[in-house]
Amino acid sequence: MSSQDSSFDDTRMEIIMGRLLQVGVLLASVVVALGGAIYLKAHHGNVPDYRVFANEPIGLRDPGHFFDQVVRGEGVAVTALGVLLLIATPVARVVFAVVSFALERDWLYMAISAIVLVILVFGLVHSS
Repeated sequence: MSSQDSSFDDTRMEIIMGRLLQVGVLLASVVVALGGAIYLKAHHGNVPDYRVFANEPIGLRDPGHFFDQVVRGEGVAVTALGVLLLIATPVARVVFAVVSFALERDWLYMAISAIVLVILVFGLVHSS
């Protein structure tokens, strides 16, 4: 089902996927560090009260408010954006696998990757 030069394509595909994961993790790390620095600068000197559990702010649960807070540069929202980037990195790898297997005309692996992608998206959307 795969093309005859699939070993070269597979190697190239693995290199690109590896770079995608490296860039995604590095970008997420930078965004989380930036959000942490913004948060520490804004809350310098505040002593947290650990006796009372504080759930995430309501603005982080609504996508409209969340991106509004990211644009305003609020530390918690920027940190949460970094975590979302970290979660999105392996999902992007699966999307890339679906596309690359389709380009190779390797329909079996494309179907398997598409099923994995559907399961990932379903799990992300319906988890709460």
